[in-house]
Parts: sequence; C-alpha cells; structure tokens
Amino acid sequence: MAMMLEIALQGVQMFLVVLVAPLMFGVTRKVKARLLRRIGPPLIQPYRDLWKLMHKEAVLAHNASWVYRVAPYAAFAAIWVAAALVPTFATDLLFSWSADLIALVALLGCARFILALAGMDVGTAFGGIGASREMMIASLAEPAMLLVAFAVALVAGTTQLSTIAAIFVNVPVGLRVSLGLALFAFVFVAIAENARVPIDNPATHLELTMVHEAMVLEYSGRHLAMIEAAAAVKLVLYFSLVACLFFPFGMATTEKSALAIALGLATYLAKILVMAVLLPIGETSVAKMRVFRYPVFLGGAFAAGALAVFLLFVSKGF
Repeated sequence: MAMMLEIALQGVQMFLVVLVAPLMFGVTRKVKARLLRRIGPPLIQPYRDLWKLMHKEAVLAHNASWVYRVAPYAAFAAIWVAAALVPTFATDLLFSWSADLIALVALLGCARFILALAGMDVGTAFGGIGASREMMIASLAEPAMLLVAFAVALVAGTTQLSTIAAIFVNVPVGLRVSLGLALFAFVFVAIAENARVPIDNPATHLELTMVHEAMVLEYSGRHLAMIEAAAAVKLVLYFSLVACLFFPFGMATTEKSALAIALGLATYLAKILVMAVLLPIGETSVAKMRVFRYPVFLGGAFAAGALAVFLLFVSKGF
C-alpha cells in the first residue's frame, strides 16, 4: 500500500508539471496583454494551440535528416524528466534520489544541444544564427547556474533537491545575503534560458533578433507542438526550482497525509501563479537588449553567483 501511494504521488508530480505548463503560458500572456492595455487571449489558449498543432500535418524540408524529426521529442523528453524530478508539493518521493542539481543542468544542456543540432540540420541561415546564439547564451548561463548550485549546496550540504527543500523547511537558515545573491543570479539565468525579455521576445518573429524561435522556424504540426510544450514545461521547471530552492514553505516533508499533500499542492500552484504574474510585469518594464549586450547581462549573474559562493566560503572559514 505504501509503495502504491509513492507511485501515485510521483505520477501526480510528473503529470502536474505538464498539465499546468500551458496555463502558466496563458497567464503570462494575459497579464502582459492587460499591462499593455489590450484584452489578450484566453487563459486556455495555449491548450487550444497545442491541440490544433497536434492535428495539423507536419511539413518537413527535403534535406532534413532523422535528427530534425527526432529532436522535438527528445528535447521534450529531457525537459519533462528534469521538471518531473524537481520537488513541487512534497519531498522524498519515489525518484527523489535522482533529483540532483548538477543532473538537472546536464539534462537542460542535452535539450539545448538537441535543438541546436535541429536548427543547423536543415541548413537555413536563420537556423544557424539561432543555434550559434543559443550556444553563446548557454556558455554564459551554465557557469552562473552551476555557481548557484554550489552556493545552495554549501548552505544545505548537498545538491540533492529533495534534501535541500527539507532542510530549508525544517531547519532555520535565517536571512542570508549569499542566498539573496544566488536568487538574483538564478532569476537572470532563468530569463536567458527561457528566451524572455530582455534576452529574447517569444512573441516576435523578426528574424534578426530571434534566438530560440530562429532554431525552430522550420517546424510545423506535431513537431512544433512538442517544441511549444517543451518551452512551457521548461518555464514551469524554473518556476519549480525557485519555489524549491528559495521558497520551499508549504511542502509536505515528513508527513504524507492527505491534508499535507493538499496543502503542498495549493501552495505550489499559488507560488508558480505568482511567478507567472511577476514575469510579464518585469518584461514590460524593460526593453529587449542587443545581442552584444548578452555577456553583460549574464556576466552580472555570474558575478552574483561567484560572490554568493565566496561569502559562504568566508563565513564558513570563521
């Protein structure tokens, strides 16, 4: 009976991140439209778009190889696995032992590499531009992400996400400047990894400024649906990481009763909804920057992460 409960809870977490991902896209688009004094699309419009794309015929380029056809499914699978491993409403689930921060960075890197290969496979100019820009952003964002992981690991003593969340919930760590700097760096990395303003604008199709959209410009039908779903799940993944690492309150840690699980689900949905509202507010307050300014933006995240690690080393030395 206990094993069936563990399997059920793990299944709920796996499908929860997929089911709420389009809704978070809908919330961000709706809030952004209202801030721009427009009505905006309905909240369930991303679900309709995915349903429509899944029923449309996929058009393939004549020179596309098997990489181009497999890439959307492989990228979605890697991102889904990473998102399903992040503790959302409870810790110590069936697969919590594999939820490691370094492993998540590796899974996200695999998905990015797959999409970059797909962008270059067809041989179009825009696909190559998008792939090269994506790899440039990755080379700047991944070191900052690893420094955030090291900073959190120095506080908790581990890189295992479920253990980190349980420690931050049950053990008072206090207000730490290092964790504030790590959160600052993580937000910058999340904006860059999800191709949001000021790094990229997911709503534009101006070829010279596109990053993520340039790699998937040739996709259509069910392939484009998988890529759109992967982008939505990736956004929820970063929301879940913020909730797990920096705001883990409300999660069911030791007790797995129905009340604790319900409270964990409610608090998790409330946290990601708040972040989905805050994201477009931040986007409308800044302008998209030029490509040559990306290193400055992500360099600030790297500096904040490095300073967080340095402060933790100094404080532990005393």
